[in-house]
Amino acid sequence: MSLIELRSIGKTYQSAGLDVEVLKNVSLRIKEGEYVSIIGPSGAGKSTLMTIMGCLGLPSQGIYILDGEEVGQVSDRELSRIRNEKIGFVFQAFHLLPGVTAIDNVMMPLLYSDKVPKDAKQRAQAVLEKVMLGHRLTHTPGQLSGGEQQRVTIARSLINNPKILLADEPTGNLDSKNGVEIMKTFDRLNQEGTTIILITHDQEVALHAQRILTIKDGQIESDQWNENFQKSQAGPARSGVE
Repeated sequence: MSLIELRSIGKTYQSAGLDVEVLKNVSLRIKEGEYVSIIGPSGAGKSTLMTIMGCLGLPSQGIYILDGEEVGQVSDRELSRIRNEKIGFVFQAFHLLPGVTAIDNVMMPLLYSDKVPKDAKQRAQAVLEKVMLGHRLTHTPGQLSGGEQQRVTIARSLINNPKILLADEPTGNLDSKNGVEIMKTFDRLNQEGTTIILITHDQEVALHAQRILTIKDGQIESDQWNENFQKSQAGPARSGVE
């Protein structure tokens, strides 16, 4: 069974009284453990697609099934639970609380749980160590480099042990050196079994994934296996566009 399944997804917005079709008949499946990049120019529909896959917005038409649940059929409360428990988000902007330590920033998603776990601080420390920031636990964002801030963001996205990590232009605010380090972090997380979906306009970033989807004018133009993808263990079979 696919972890993510989109069936004929479309998204239309109203702009100046006109209907603007941003996504058109998008169908695809992604299995657990896959590393997928979605690449395309600005305005192609990449971020809208991520918004739908991340349960931050609903499609205008079509069906989205996430981990066996049809997203359009659940309540707003259930949708919040799905986002908090099953999906980790990494954005171009870091969205860290200024003046708050790295470990406290990472613990924030746990505060939205029905019951805050007793080991919250230990869990936050563990994921910071996972992204090589065990020595920066008490540093605030202003005391961290851009690359370190993004790694705190990644740690925060992992705190609830999500099934999927969605990253939207995660290297967009970084210089090339820090961008390389962030991509190494994503590569390592995928090797450990995390499903990663990466939105980017950068071909070099896209090539880190085992599967590359190209989106143009709201439609998937191509779905290609990356023959140069390196992984310590063989990944799951490609699911493909329907």
